[in-house]
Amino acid sequence: MFLYRYLYKLGEWRLCQSLYFVFLFYMVQYAHGDLSYSVQEELKRGSVIGNFAKDLGLDLGELSARKPRVDLEGSERQYCGINQRSGELFVAERIDREEHCGERPSCVLKFDLLLENPLELHRLSLQVQDINDNAPIFPKDIIKLEITESAAKGARYRINRAHDADVGQNSVQNYILQQNAHFVFSIQTTSSGSKYGELVLDKELDREEQQEMKLLLTAVDGGSPQRLGTVVIHVIVLDANDNAPVFTEAVYTASIPENSPLKTPVIRINASDADEGVNGEVTYEFSRLSDKLEKLFLLDHKTGEILVTGDIDYEQGSKYELLVEAKDGYGLSSEAKVVIDITDVNDNAPVINLKSLTNPIPENASPGTEVGIINVQDRDSENNRQVRCSIKQGVPFKLVPSIKNYYSLVTTGQLDRELVSDYNITITATDEGSPPLSSSESVQLSVADINDNPPVFEEQSYSAYVSENNKPGSTLCSVSARDPDWRQNVSDYNITITATDEGSPPLSSSKSVQLSVADINDNPPVFNEQSYSAYVSENNKPGSTLCSVSARDPDWRQNGTVVYSLLAGEVNGSPVSSYLSVNGDTGVIHAVRSFDYEQFRSFKVHVMARDNGSPPLSSNVTVSVFISDVNDNSPQILYPSPGGNSFMTELVPKTAHGGSLVSKVIAVDADSGQNAWLSYHIVKSTDPGLFTIGVHSGEIKTQRDISESDSMKQNLVVAVKDNGQPSLSATCSMYLLISDNLAEVPELKDLSYNESNSKLTSFLIIALVSVSTFFLIFIIIILGLRFCRRRKPRLLFDGAVAIPSGYLPPNYTDVDVLNETLVRHSFIILLKAQTKYYLGLLSW
Repeated sequence: MFLYRYLYKLGEWRLCQSLYFVFLFYMVQYAHGDLSYSVQEELKRGSVIGNFAKDLGLDLGELSARKPRVDLEGSERQYCGINQRSGELFVAERIDREEHCGERPSCVLKFDLLLENPLELHRLSLQVQDINDNAPIFPKDIIKLEITESAAKGARYRINRAHDADVGQNSVQNYILQQNAHFVFSIQTTSSGSKYGELVLDKELDREEQQEMKLLLTAVDGGSPQRLGTVVIHVIVLDANDNAPVFTEAVYTASIPENSPLKTPVIRINASDADEGVNGEVTYEFSRLSDKLEKLFLLDHKTGEILVTGDIDYEQGSKYELLVEAKDGYGLSSEAKVVIDITDVNDNAPVINLKSLTNPIPENASPGTEVGIINVQDRDSENNRQVRCSIKQGVPFKLVPSIKNYYSLVTTGQLDRELVSDYNITITATDEGSPPLSSSESVQLSVADINDNPPVFEEQSYSAYVSENNKPGSTLCSVSARDPDWRQNVSDYNITITATDEGSPPLSSSKSVQLSVADINDNPPVFNEQSYSAYVSENNKPGSTLCSVSARDPDWRQNGTVVYSLLAGEVNGSPVSSYLSVNGDTGVIHAVRSFDYEQFRSFKVHVMARDNGSPPLSSNVTVSVFISDVNDNSPQILYPSPGGNSFMTELVPKTAHGGSLVSKVIAVDADSGQNAWLSYHIVKSTDPGLFTIGVHSGEIKTQRDISESDSMKQNLVVAVKDNGQPSLSATCSMYLLISDNLAEVPELKDLSYNESNSKLTSFLIIALVSVSTFFLIFIIIILGLRFCRRRKPRLLFDGAVAIPSGYLPPNYTDVDVLNETLVRHSFIILLKAQTKYYLGLLSW
């Protein structure tokens, strides 16, 4: 019943609020040349916001010609569109208040309303009103509380608040706890206005009666319709744990630069617990963390150290607030806030946007004529976003600052198409950062011809002499005139010939002759410049524009039509066509492939301009392409080898004094210039105060004298960073042993003992098998020889005279006895040799 009455009252209040939003939706404020509109988030595309033409008093008939545009500061997305017929501003893309403003109570989007002819800039503020489109969400589905049965009545246990992305009345307004016999829920309000709750013990617990209980907690927002979020509080009844962890500070502050490397330490928080044993073991965790922050920061649950785990970008967020919870072994916890400020690094080059351009320009345009509007944006902050714009000298144009970050491109002198017909203007924008970053944009302008030159005869007067009675059609003389205007030189002559006699009175007659001059291909194309230069950064996209060449041919029609092509050649052993291409009609040169500064830094190509006459005439020009370095190579560590053994033999004597050289990290970078400047840093060490490394030399030295209390094993993690933007890095591990003798290291003793035993066992097995095999083969050979010699006498003397057995020649020895004696002697010798060999191996 209580929940029903509460929801009913909130519904009435929400109805009034909705009427107020409807009123704000159609309210328009206009002051000091600026516009302000109010609109609810999540409106459908095409919904009308307001009529800016009516509010500014603009003529709808001229609105289309003035090319109105609406641009959101710092974004390329078009959230608002303009109806150029009615002057209405409408929603062109989904607007999410939480995406743009997060938890800020007021959400105002700043737009630039730009009008041309004349140039006008109006500030347009769009107040985005919140709607109840987000339900409350608890950080966890189940909150585990371990409470001792000795807890006194009135004990409070903080419950992390539910998060609602909406603001104001649409955020969390109340908490409702499920009815139970032991707990009530007390709602608290922080200094910032957010509400959280505490679970209050209303009746003492008895673990023998009930060991655990589960309570349903509901978070209710104030929107219409209301949205709910629930969490289960799992209470486990334990024995006494009466001290919660206490942080050393209520608010921790830290500052890190953007683009910090991964695993960069941010800050280490610390909380202590007066209890002992498990009750005093403190662990840390984030009490509430958005998906975005989960990708940026990591909290070590045991040490309380916060590390960088994602890409830190100042333009995405300049400050982050984290809530960290310290919890002991049985559930008591406390909370602290960590504020991390991000410092800006000049990592964004200015972006040049050509908003408007008048092309071609009539040559009779007066000095100061506006021919283009340019907008320059830099996403960095403070001095890093201060931009200076300039153009190449030697052209009759200049940039005039207009409004905010807009510039007008105006003429500075009289143009003459007969002298220069095309201009290639390079606009360079450089910021004030350190080091400064810049970008360039090329603007191609053509001068349109007007008929400002009359034909001029080559002579002031002409004389012709003819005799009387001349034949009709005979030639008297010729006249010639030239016109420097384009394609309007004298191509036809209307000659009037007058003949007067010397009579009295003189008589005369006239005849008109019409003559046409036929063009021949007698002029080759002429390039506007003697040579061209193009600058491009490595890793460019294939198809990107490098520069353009231009040539003119004063001949007429096809004799004056110019076609551009690349002359055959090689660049770095490959055809030039595999690197560049040129548009045959416009002369724009494009990159065919991506360039690598480490392979080559510049090359030259030749472009030919040829007309379509018969025979065709042509001329060539040299185009020099210069490639600038980009920080695309990470440092390469040569020593210690990243792929080497994990057990290093770097020894540090126990008698080493402070400043002693221990080892050195050697690294190289394939880039050049400041991109190859390397710095060395120790990011992790067993004893942070024992060793230091030279920032530029990489030499590892002791900071103090070695003491007996220092650990024998020291592990160093060294990071090598270059000076590029953004910076690239590599890491390596180095293991140091504080010892005067390798024999003192147990790992080395065990290793050598095991290796020697293993080698000796293998060698003995191989030796035994080899000797045994040789012995068996020897016995088989001896037996074979004995068998063959027994058969031989019978074969020789079977058919011969028998020899008395008692008769033996001098020095005669029985073959069988001899063989048996040899076998026994050889076997004894072999056994003695084997025995000596094995005894020698064993003694060795």
